[in-house]
Amino acid sequence: MINRQLLEPASIVVIGGSNNIHKPGGAVVRNLISGGYKGVLRIVNPKEDEVQGIKVFHQANELPPTELAIVVIPAKLCPATVKILAAEKGVKAFIIISAGFGEETPAGAALEKEILDICEQYGAALIGPNCIGLLNAWHHSVFTKPIPHLNPQGVDFISGSGATAVFILESAVIKGLQFNSVWSIGNGKQIGIEDVLQYMDENFDAERDSKVKLLYIESVSNPDKLLFHAASLIRKGCRIAAIKAGSSESGSRAASSHTGAIASSDSAVEALFRKAGIVRCFSREELTTVGCIFTLPPIKGNRFAIVTHAGGPGVMLTDALSKGGLIVPPLDPAIGEELKAKLYPGASVANPIDILATGNPTQLGEAIDFCENRFDNIDAIMVIFGTPGLVQLYETYDVLHKKILECKKPVFPILPSLHTAGPEVEEFLKKGHVNFSDEVTLATALTQVMRTPPPAPPEIELFGIDVPRIRDIISGIKESGYISPALVHQLLDCARIPMVPEKVSADVEELVAFAQRIGYPVVAKVVGPIHKSDVGGVTLDIKSDRHLRLEFERMMAIGEATGVMVQKMLKGTELFVGAKYEPRFGHIVLCGLGGIFVEVLKDVRSGLAPLSYAEAYSMIKSLRAYKIIKGTRGQKGINEAKYAEVIVRLSTLLRFATEIKEMDINPLLADENGVTAVDARIYIEK
Repeated sequence: MINRQLLEPASIVVIGGSNNIHKPGGAVVRNLISGGYKGVLRIVNPKEDEVQGIKVFHQANELPPTELAIVVIPAKLCPATVKILAAEKGVKAFIIISAGFGEETPAGAALEKEILDICEQYGAALIGPNCIGLLNAWHHSVFTKPIPHLNPQGVDFISGSGATAVFILESAVIKGLQFNSVWSIGNGKQIGIEDVLQYMDENFDAERDSKVKLLYIESVSNPDKLLFHAASLIRKGCRIAAIKAGSSESGSRAASSHTGAIASSDSAVEALFRKAGIVRCFSREELTTVGCIFTLPPIKGNRFAIVTHAGGPGVMLTDALSKGGLIVPPLDPAIGEELKAKLYPGASVANPIDILATGNPTQLGEAIDFCENRFDNIDAIMVIFGTPGLVQLYETYDVLHKKILECKKPVFPILPSLHTAGPEVEEFLKKGHVNFSDEVTLATALTQVMRTPPPAPPEIELFGIDVPRIRDIISGIKESGYISPALVHQLLDCARIPMVPEKVSADVEELVAFAQRIGYPVVAKVVGPIHKSDVGGVTLDIKSDRHLRLEFERMMAIGEATGVMVQKMLKGTELFVGAKYEPRFGHIVLCGLGGIFVEVLKDVRSGLAPLSYAEAYSMIKSLRAYKIIKGTRGQKGINEAKYAEVIVRLSTLLRFATEIKEMDINPLLADENGVTAVDARIYIEK
């Protein structure tokens, strides 16, 4: 529970506050005082009479009524102190910075549980234990540095790790990123990251509140709550980016399917973030860079102009943007000549626009103006400007400051000379701007932002899927294990996923008659062994009755063989769709290239069932192999709409068949006309 006393306390007591600012108790007091806390600040310390100019109470039971307690004493002393404060002093919010709880020992976990029970009994909010505290405009209840510049429209930052939060703040402050609040939840015994998001969502004020949220997550304890409130905030106009560190156990049963071998808890996180519309980051630098991007006006396209005075960084930025699928287009030659006339001889206007190392502030302003007003095929402007130390850059950065305010197109300042031009960069940041000191980091982060789809709609796409029949089939299965090809075919038919004509039999004459009816060539596959290819259980391009009979005899001699499947042989690009059930998350759906490539390349993308069309397209287009799917070097692409439809239909099937724990459709054969499932297997747990 998050209450007023936690966020805007009229009085605060620091239990364990001291004069030693090099220890947490003293540092918290220092930060509260220097942060301008306007309420009543009290200290409890049995060994001091005065702490940092404030009269001290020697015992907690001597205190008058107080609203918020910050506890910085040994773990073993915390429960009794919390009991006195909650029961006798009316404390309704606790921030327990002390460590030595559930993160260390079972005995510590018991202390933690005792504290939680007390807080629940007296209706008190609890942050921690084992955290760095809470920082907002009302009170700086943290013991760490740096203290970032606070701004109501700055970033709300929520972290599951105190130390990591400090390092992320270090990265952010250097870039000029401002903050509205910093939440370190520590062990999150009562208030976790999902709870903070819930509070921000349910109390969101579009006029007053920050619209940028950054998260550092070590454990997703409630995926549904995270999904619901993150998506809700984004629909209200917020932007959210997150790091998810670490991974958990992905299932106790040994994976025997392609999907089971590939899917992991990380796949579940990717899927959850995609559905919520959260931009996923993988490092502190990337997270804070994305946060800076969020502070700029939204980009309305993917075409970028680069204005630089140094050729190398411009080329590296062009390469990095192109690698991410973003465009650095050539500029109109006639208009370019007009710009070139305003620059020094030797300047280039091809994009990147290189105004040369000798380029002056006026020329920088002219180049930006042309990108803003004259070049119609530009959606955003990136400006690279540093110094070798020959001149100061105050005037140059003042021009850049004014152009950022004037331009309707977003302008990304890339100011690399943090040491040589440190004072100039610092003054530029004080004007409320951010700085992307490394052009490739910016391009990588921007690619993640541009690739992240909006939150998926909550509605399920039924498309005439036969839900009652799905349930009848599943209910009729009595044992766990891989189900028969006939039942697989029936389930896929319920979802209207096209399948190649096939017949399974242990009678060779039935199979020959089937092959004659559908027409040669056909494919024969052994039924029984899980990995058919590994045991020589697949033969392609069978063109005669005699060849089919020979393959039937050979395959029936394979260990565990119970029959042979014959299918019409089709041609096309081999694709893959699979799914795996992850506890707490639900079904994770994966897609990628099929055949052997799914295990060799592991180029797959994941989504959380049920999926929307937008999610399916996002998964397909974010594959490294997307160029193959789209068509390259004279080869026709596949029908992406049909591939997306199979992904969506499969995800809807899974929504109504939670007993399915693993499944593969591999391969799906695709061409420009359609997509057909050739081989599929489904594992069910009853």
